[in-house]
Amino acid sequence: MSLLPLESNPDVLNKFLQKLGVSDKWSLVDVFGLDSDSLEWVPRPVISVILLFPISETYQSFAEKQVDEIKEKGQTLTPDLYYVKQMVSNACGTVALIHSVANNSDQIQIADGPFKKLLEESQNMTPTERGELLQKSADVIMEAHRELANEGQTTANPNDEVNHHFVAFIHKGGHLFELDGRKEFPINHGNTLPETLLEDAAKVCREYIEREANNHNFTIMALTASQN
Repeated sequence: MSLLPLESNPDVLNKFLQKLGVSDKWSLVDVFGLDSDSLEWVPRPVISVILLFPISETYQSFAEKQVDEIKEKGQTLTPDLYYVKQMVSNACGTVALIHSVANNSDQIQIADGPFKKLLEESQNMTPTERGELLQKSADVIMEAHRELANEGQTTANPNDEVNHHFVAFIHKGGHLFELDGRKEFPINHGNTLPETLLEDAAKVCREYIEREANNHNFTIMALTASQN
């Protein structure tokens, strides 16, 4: 199964969240810069940071090395961390949103419906089982993905090779986790607090950008308390 990719457009993605039953008290906003002055303009609290980045040989090489190092040294994973494997091509935007919402279910109100039911049913599943359940939810969540992907400003074909990818950064149990459904496991980037999530995630985003000196196709968004 392959889908049209979602755009890194807060207006489109916020509509998607609301279709899933997420309260409009939370919404995505653009993060226009990673310096301290730019971050000051981002509404608080921030409960997730989403990065869209270019997939390159540099990134692939780094990601493989990173996984090998973690396998060798180990890492701390918070027991209640919600992580889902991506089974559907071009669904990384949907998976990043699911990671953002599911790991903040204590703060985000979700209306009764298929998405809330999916999160409840998958709570005690493995990441792979969650990915399989999501794949079977084509009539609900994936249909919402298709509808919102068509609202984007970019013309795309679901069979075209996509060279950008979404990942989410969230706080869980005092740690900053990078959640990428295509990787073998979550990535622990060290200690953080809810109050410093944005700044700590921004440091990791800067590392992504610095590795791609000749590529500026990055977009960063934050899931924050709505200002309306």
